[in-house]
Amino acid sequence: MYKTLTLALLLFSQALFAKSTTERIGDILALGIPLSAGINSFYIDDKEGEKELLTSYGATMATTMLLKYTVREKRPDTNEHDSFPSGHTASAFAGASYMHQRYGWKYAIVPYLAAAYTGYSRIHANRHHTQDVLAGATLAVLSSWYFTTPYKNCTLQVRNASDKNSLVLSYRW
Repeated sequence: MYKTLTLALLLFSQALFAKSTTERIGDILALGIPLSAGINSFYIDDKEGEKELLTSYGATMATTMLLKYTVREKRPDTNEHDSFPSGHTASAFAGASYMHQRYGWKYAIVPYLAAAYTGYSRIHANRHHTQDVLAGATLAVLSSWYFTTPYKNCTLQVRNASDKNSLVLSYRW
């Protein structure tokens, strides 16, 4: 518990160096969204979800870092060559898309809006190009879709055959 809290405080400390309120809020949301998703899974004792979040988030961030240092795109505000893709946006969307995939759309609306704001904040702060933000969001969503299963493995489907309509409830054991 103390290790997690210490890590969160260290990661949130980057917000102290933000140049604007918009950038500061984006910095906080980039870590706050996946952290709140993890706290939610922990609170409801969803051990499988905790593992899936860690796997999805880890894959998202590892891929993001790999691309940053292989693509070497120049940032709009400096001569640094680590702009593509946006790590802040990838992090925020990793939490939001996990909530969507695991618990459903109604639990992901606010995290998705906050993640979109995070992406906006990176462009507003002149730290990323639009394609960097879109790529970060796409990586996170694809990773969540691949690694995350619906909570309780319960799905409801409407099927339409040529002459019949049906409602199917399925549960994976």
